[in-house]
Amino acid sequence: MKRIPHLGRIFASWLLPVATGLASLPAAAETIVMASTTSTEQSGLFSHLLPAFKQASGIDIKVVAQGTGQALDTGRRGDADVLFVHDQAAEEKFVAEGYGVKRYPVMYNDFVLVGPASDPAGVKGKDIIQALKKVSAANAPFISRGDRSGTHMAELRYWKEAGLDDKKGNGYKACGCGMGPALNMASSTGAYVLSDRGTWLSFKNRGDLTILVEGDERLFNQYGVMVVNPAKHPHVKAAAAQKFVDWVISPAGQQTIASYKIDGQQLFFPNANKQ
Repeated sequence: MKRIPHLGRIFASWLLPVATGLASLPAAAETIVMASTTSTEQSGLFSHLLPAFKQASGIDIKVVAQGTGQALDTGRRGDADVLFVHDQAAEEKFVAEGYGVKRYPVMYNDFVLVGPASDPAGVKGKDIIQALKKVSAANAPFISRGDRSGTHMAELRYWKEAGLDDKKGNGYKACGCGMGPALNMASSTGAYVLSDRGTWLSFKNRGDLTILVEGDERLFNQYGVMVVNPAKHPHVKAAAAQKFVDWVISPAGQQTIASYKIDGQQLFFPNANKQ
């Protein structure tokens, strides 16, 4: 009688190529979560920056784009590994409270006051405080982010400096939205709006809008990056997050930021080693 080969050997002969194939598959890339601003996301910076970091490190980054205030709250809850935001006072408070390991300056650009080319309130110039006084006096339409973002907090500081905390005019409306939607609302209603320059340069639906106020030193817009403190949230991927921080403030990361341009215009200016 013909002998039948042992079944175990047959199975082994089937499984060996499969196991060999599985062993040769590349390991899944590590992924970290970054809570960041809508301005960095909507300006297109991250689609330029993050692939370069992935190539250098093998680490993927999932971006949660929010206003800076919301991004800091996300960090406080431990729902992100690293933050990339732009409200220095709030960032320093975040670290002082123990939620962040250390704040690193990384880049800057500036804010601009955008409005209809006809400029019905007559705000055109360099002084943001005088411009807001004219917006208020004219009851001109003004779209505020209203979302505790870095841009919104800067806007509120300017209103306060103008002495107009509660006198912004009847045309003032808070949208509770990101920079792109706020610009869309301003474009469709002929309103004034404070924008970071990066999002403005990447914004395609400008309509009749144009930059009316720029160049005031008060419009300086600094960005910082922080690892969420694993002492508060042990599940945070602090080592991988620190690799991103180290890379983005390194010459390679800083050059990648500087190389991001739209129509030949640089959107962000690296300054990790200048503060």
